[in-house]
Amino acid sequence: MVSFEADVRPLFRDDDADAMSWAFDLRSYEDVRASAEAIYERLEDGSMPCDEPWPEERVQLFRDWIDAGTPR
Repeated sequence: MVSFEADVRPLFRDDDADAMSWAFDLRSYEDVRASAEAIYERLEDGSMPCDEPWPEERVQLFRDWIDAGTPR
């Protein structure tokens, strides 16, 4: 099963978390869970992270986490 701690949190680099701190804390399960759909939309359209879009597999892993109910 996909989980935040094992699978999703490691996807976000410290630079990503710093760059997006104005909107949400990518290090925080609660913040990522609360903003999961908005984060997904940014990942899918390539506007996040700010330096280059994620490969499709990483975006899909994030989607899988949402679809699994955003487990911790």
